Amino acid sequence: MLPIVCVVGKSNVGKTTFLEKLIAELTGRGWRVGTIKHDAHGFDIDKPGKDSWRHAQAGSRAVAISSPDKVALIRRVSREVTLDELATLVAGEVDIVLSEGYKRSDKPKIEISRQAVAGELLCSAEELIALVSDRRHALDVPQFGLDDAAGVADLLEERFLRRAEPDDVALLVDGRCVVLKPFARSMLDRTVRALLSLLDGCAEAKDVTLVLRNKGE
Repeated sequence: MLPIVCVVGKSNVGKTTFLEKLIAELTGRGWRVGTIKHDAHGFDIDKPGKDSWRHAQAGSRAVAISSPDKVALIRRVSREVTLDELATLVAGEVDIVLSEGYKRSDKPKIEISRQAVAGELLCSAEELIALVSDRRHALDVPQFGLDDAAGVADLLEERFLRRAEPDDVALLVDGRCVVLKPFARSMLDRTVRALLSLLDGCAEAKDVTLVLRNKGE
């Protein structure tokens, strides 16, 4: 399963600054990193007057922008997309996903804290895998200085990356990633592969997405 770790902290404590250092440290070691930024207040990356903005203003619910070296998708949603759902978009392309925010998620978290900005921590020791701060806290979790991206990278390698298995089968139910036992994982894999073998041009598919939706009454 693709590891997801949330970098959290109060406003203006330096989450983005530390995340930049951590991304550079991990990519320098050869790991492929994906990031997700959470914006609780909403956002708009489409500039008024641009073609994609005009498509959306005309009523398009999904606008994709594609070029030879990058692609972006702007889509209206009826509910907030979960971290697990977002991670499936880059599965196979990255080794780890680091998010900035998502303090209420059930994912392992690294909290950033600076004494001059915030005294109380957001998370309990049970929620944290590490604390990054300019002072020691009375928590039984690994603690690092604000410039110690290398130390945090060592921790991520030890806990998530060295032992990571290929993310070849994943099941999401209502946006939540379900942990599959070996038998269920194997059965799902064999069933889908058997179905693909019966469809023209699908037997050698490298990436498959299957969507099932229950019809409302």
